[in-house]
Amino acid sequence: MRFWEEDSIEYEIFKQYEYALSAIGVDFSREDVQDILEVCCFGLEDALKAVIAYWIWLQQQEKPMEYPNAVLIRALDEQWKPKNWYNEWLSLPQLQSQGQRWYESAAKIWGYDLRNQTVANIAHDRGKEYIVFTNSKELLVETAWRWGWERVLNYATT
Repeated sequence: MRFWEEDSIEYEIFKQYEYALSAIGVDFSREDVQDILEVCCFGLEDALKAVIAYWIWLQQQEKPMEYPNAVLIRALDEQWKPKNWYNEWLSLPQLQSQGQRWYESAAKIWGYDLRNQTVANIAHDRGKEYIVFTNSKELLVETAWRWGWERVLNYATT
């Protein structure tokens, strides 16, 4: 799934909102979603934010987003702009990837300094998330959750 070159502005913008949009049900492997993203030239960030803001509003109304792919396509096609936007929304647990949740939890469990000395990156490849440690070892995020904090720290520091 690649819509733009990795060093493009569009790619950087997309990566900021990708996990939140996936969490609300957007399927980036769908051809219609890929097609609209590939031709999107203007208003990309506003449209992505608007979809997330709309989902948040629906959640507050206790209503589901029935067709998230169609909502994204419409938002991009019509160049929606968010009525309200708060960057903190991207930190909501229900809008974060498993890797993001693990990374934030590591800071709470180990402390920021130890986490930052131990974890180099959370990488994504073919739908899987990996923790890349500063000792050059890697571990699937789902494995890290199963192993527990002590075992992962031992793995990361030996």
